[in-house]
This record gives sequence, C-alpha cells and structure tokens, in this order.
Amino acid sequence: MRPAVRAAGLSVVSNTGLVAVKLVTGLVMGSVSVISEAIHSALDLVAALIALFSVREAARPPDETHAFGHGKIENVAALVEALLVFAAAGWIVLEAVRKLLGAVRVEALGLGVAVMAGSALVNYLVSEHLYRVARETDSVALKGDAVHLRTDVYTSVGVAAGLAAIHFTGLTVLDPLIAIVVALLIVRVAWRLTREAFRPLLDVRLSDDEEARVREIVGSFAKEFVEFHKLRTRRAGPERHIDLHLVVHPDHAVSEVHELADRIETALREWWERTSVLIHIEPCRRAPDCDRCRNPCEPPPPTGSTS
Repeated sequence: MRPAVRAAGLSVVSNTGLVAVKLVTGLVMGSVSVISEAIHSALDLVAALIALFSVREAARPPDETHAFGHGKIENVAALVEALLVFAAAGWIVLEAVRKLLGAVRVEALGLGVAVMAGSALVNYLVSEHLYRVARETDSVALKGDAVHLRTDVYTSVGVAAGLAAIHFTGLTVLDPLIAIVVALLIVRVAWRLTREAFRPLLDVRLSDDEEARVREIVGSFAKEFVEFHKLRTRRAGPERHIDLHLVVHPDHAVSEVHELADRIETALREWWERTSVLIHIEPCRRAPDCDRCRNPCEPPPPTGSTS
C-alpha cells in the first residue's frame, strides 16, 4: 500500500473518533463552539475520505481514456474539500448568531476543555504525519487534508481557551463569539486551499524554482546540443508535465540524438519521480560559419558509458 494511501486512511480513522467525541461532548454541554468543532471535524472526515479516494485514483497509470494519467483528480478532490469547508463555516455562523439572539447556557466546562485539548494533540500529530507524506509524495489532496487538520488544532485550542475564559468570567456569550471566530478561520484556510487546488486545473506552469531546476538539468547536457527553447510546464496533482524543443547539430545521427533525449528525460525523472517529458528535436539551421558549427557539439558518450 502506498504511503499516501496509508496516511489518508489514518486521517479517516482519527477524524471518525474525534467527530463522535466532540459531538457528544457538545450536546452534553450545550456548547455551540464545541458543536462547531464537531462539525469542523466532520468536514475533516469528509476531506479525509475524499483524499483517500483521490490518492488511490491518482496513482492509476494512464489508460485509453486518460492518456495523461489521473493526477488532476487530486486537484478536483481538494477543491471539493474546500467548498465543503465553506458550507460548514456558514452553518457555524448561523448557529452562533441564533445562540447570540437567545439564552446562552454552557455546562461541564472542564469536560469541554479536556476534549478540545485532546483533540488538538491528536490532530497535531496526525497533521504532521500527513504533511510529511504529502511532501514526499507531492500529493495536493493529502496536503489539503493536512491543512484541514492543522486548522482544527488551532481552533480546538481557541475553543478550549474560550471555555476556560467562560469558567473564570461567567460570560457565556463568549461561546457563540468563539464559534464565529472559528468559522472565520475556517473560511480563510478554505480560500487558500481553493486557490491552490484550482490553479493546476487551468494548466498553470510550474513554480519559478521548479522551472529553474528544469533549465539547470537540461543545461547540464549543453555540450551535446546547440540550444533549447519553447519550454512549457504544467502540473496535474502530483504529476508534472514538461516539454521543450531541443536544437542539435545537423550532423548528429538520429540514434545519437534519441539517446541524448532519453538521458535528459531520465535526469528530469530522477529529480521528480512522476514526471512526463516530451522533447521535440530540431536540426540547427544557423549559417555554417557560426561558432557552434565551427566547433561542433560533442557527440554523446556510447550507451552504458560511465564517463
């Protein structure tokens, strides 16, 4: 089982338990802030299920229907996660406003503080694991799940602090006010996740650092070609797509040029495992008295050479 799938499964298990505990605690206490945290965790659970499904599907190899693979399903999944979080934030605000307009009564504050503190600890540990696996696997869906859980850490700590403040001040109105703050934090994170998930759906190029790395890797073979241009890049979930035009000396044999292109593709894939590379070969059309033609490109070493 792939690490991303195992990590997503762990998130499903942890969120299932937290939803049950928070919901029961919130109902016992009559606390809208604790119930809002239960709703937040429920959305985290949905996000974890979506992430689990998407990382499994994104790992499938290309087929007749999806010749470029299934990587973008992770971006779609992350976008759905963000939209669900927006909906949950709206519900929390409406419920908090209803509480503000009526009588606010909160009981069993100690239980609430303990549950929120325990939830924050569990989500912190799980989110750290998800962040690590997301970086290792380049999974945007898993990163979205980690973002959700890390937000839950902050909001759980906030709710716990608010319940403690109610205990010491007796101001129960703090409960719905804290819930509204939780909702605003959720909206902020959902907006960031929406932007990150949506951009690859529009075939936005790789980051400046990643494109610079592409140029550096291709440039390491500079003695064996004249130049390269028309570099195009895009990302689909954990997959990267790179294509470029490679200009070679016209005297090079087709087999030599093909072997050079293979080595460039291999070098790029060694840096990014899930990378599709397309290299278009062009013969140099410059005047025969240019510097590169007076000093022709060095032929590539024989296949299997270690030099």
